[in-house]
Amino acid sequence: MLDLGATAKALAADRAATRICAAVGCGVLVNLGGDIRVAGETPPDGWRVGILDDLVFAASDSQAEPAGQGQAVIVRDGGLATSSTRARTWQRGGAHLHHIIVPGTGLPVDSCWRTVSVAAATCVDANTASTAAIVRGERAVRWLEKLHLPARLVRRDGTTVLTSGWPAGATTGGQA
Repeated sequence: MLDLGATAKALAADRAATRICAAVGCGVLVNLGGDIRVAGETPPDGWRVGILDDLVFAASDSQAEPAGQGQAVIVRDGGLATSSTRARTWQRGGAHLHHIIVPGTGLPVDSCWRTVSVAAATCVDANTASTAAIVRGERAVRWLEKLHLPARLVRRDGTTVLTSGWPAGATTGGQA
């Protein structure tokens, strides 16, 4: 079975932002569950967007709460998406599983990254790159740099790697 849920959500954000911007004649930010797309004129200081690195889930796994600093960035155009092995998880037997699947095995990826955020020209591009980066593991940094995609990759231990101009700073603004 092929699940296009994440890609469809990113595409919906892209389409909604461009259509709403055309209809209302001003800049817009559309956020569909963390898949973000901006279109039109931005506010003077840009759109400030918070990114969570880690989530703590209640026993029911339905209510997530932040568990760390995260980062805020300024988005001026295009799309922004975050993929994570820490959300949409479950237990099967003694194994902790998540929703990011290795295409060749059909099993959840065992990645060095717990969260990857990417800024790109569209939300679909950002979503695709953030999920692919988790699957690529260590090779993701070089791949993202080659594509000139600003990204923030968070390792399982919480350390971060920034690529292609992603703004540094735990809670300071920057352009992504």
